[in-house]
Amino acid sequence: MNGGVVTFIIAIIIIGIFLVVAMMLTRKRAHKFNTEDYQTRFLKIENGLNKNNPATFALTIIGGDKLLDKALIEAGIPGKTMGERLKKSGDKFTDLNAVWTAHKLRNIIAHEDDLDLSYKQAARALVIYKQALKDLGAI
Repeated sequence: MNGGVVTFIIAIIIIGIFLVVAMMLTRKRAHKFNTEDYQTRFLKIENGLNKNNPATFALTIIGGDKLLDKALIEAGIPGKTMGERLKKSGDKFTDLNAVWTAHKLRNIIAHEDDLDLSYKQAARALVIYKQALKDLGAI
């Protein structure tokens, strides 16, 4: 083979290797959560739900929502509000509609005075938040 052809092939291979390395170095990596911290925090929220104490219903929903929002921020999902972050979360959740439902319930709690929450609503919201945190890899 001609020396020029061999040099050309070697140059192409080297350029290809550089391109592959550059792509690997610049691709966005998934965020690594401190899962132990998130599990501890979520367990505290979960344990705060008391069937015999309706005052805990709203607190657990708000706590679950705050923890999920913290995880969204930590994962680098852009947005000024949790709603904006949920819109930009793409396919990160197994059931985005359920996450929206739980978040909307949190908003109702925050903005309405006479909301009569049930234990079942609070427990369901916690199940949704837990799954969302799992989907993100936080717990």
